[in-house]
Amino acid sequence: IEKNTKVIKKEWIRNLLRISIYQLTFMSSDAKGVVWEATEIAKKHGIAISKFINGTLRNYLRNKDLEIKKLHDEKNYEILYSIPQYFCDILEKQYGSENLNQAIISLKKIPYLSVRVNKLKYSEEEFEEFLKEKDIQIIKKVDSVYYVNSINSKEFKEGKIIAQDASSYLAAKNLGAKPNDLVLDICAAPGGKTAVLAEEMKNKGEIIAIDIHQHKKKLIEENMKKLGINIVKATVLDARNVNKQGRKFDKILVDVPCSGYGVIRKKPEILYTKNRENVEELASLQLEILNSAADILKDGGELIYSTCTIISQENTENVEKFLNERKEFKVKALNIPENVSGEYDKLGGFSINYKEEIMDNFYIIKLVKEEKC
Repeated sequence: IEKNTKVIKKEWIRNLLRISIYQLTFMSSDAKGVVWEATEIAKKHGIAISKFINGTLRNYLRNKDLEIKKLHDEKNYEILYSIPQYFCDILEKQYGSENLNQAIISLKKIPYLSVRVNKLKYSEEEFEEFLKEKDIQIIKKVDSVYYVNSINSKEFKEGKIIAQDASSYLAAKNLGAKPNDLVLDICAAPGGKTAVLAEEMKNKGEIIAIDIHQHKKKLIEENMKKLGINIVKATVLDARNVNKQGRKFDKILVDVPCSGYGVIRKKPEILYTKNRENVEELASLQLEILNSAADILKDGGELIYSTCTIISQENTENVEKFLNERKEFKVKALNIPENVSGEYDKLGGFSINYKEEIMDNFYIIKLVKEEKC
């Protein structure tokens, strides 16, 4: 706008240009139609203003391709993709300059709806038959998680299916919870991963699902009731103090609070509400929670550390610090389906990253506490 105009005194004129240029640049809109509509709107305020709008937009169209090419050549991703420069720097450091553009585009894609079949009430065969009847397309399937083009059914209310991404499902699945285990789920709300654990346990045993917020405790309880799960005890507790509650667990899922940079597709506001300082604070909190959980894992017990972020400081670097201090813990192999893209880090943790077209970006690593001699 600044390149194509000298002075804009009224904000509605600037906003009309913003909307129009956005359509011309980022949407599959008919260019002539966009210019015509904007001109017609401006006519209500006089012919002179309408001519100004028309001329400005036509001038932009003549130079658009050249301007966009220039932004690409200069790697001005901050303008091209509305990505803060500090986050571009993080991505470039992690993935290399040759993969930066692909990584940014990956995070800007429109997310698909994903649902998981609750096998305590339903079967994959029944669900697939339902999808066939409704002519709903399966875009990707990871175990019992389906990515579909649309769905709106009573199966949600009946607890036969639950909205869940395959990434969070795999974090819970890899814990390897078994019937009659005593399991701890840290920062559990709203209960999607808790439900996976309960299903793996055949609804036998006990799961303590903790969250720091009282209203989220109720949310976990409501979801478990809907899904037909009765082995979960939801508790309000600060995860940093979980080692003070007095019990030891067979398995612990440590899905810690994080910057959320892996779910930008679903929560684009993260790009504008988080910064470097947030990451540093979160990394410290995550390590504190992990250490607290480690204290109450039984000898021979297993633990999953996971985040929905791509930041190495919150993932690999944090776990490396932990392993350097806690020599009794070793990394155990994960089971990641072949149709899930990403890469293993130097420790053996798996990052679902920009290489994955459909799923949320996620980090998962499995640790085992060796038995004392």
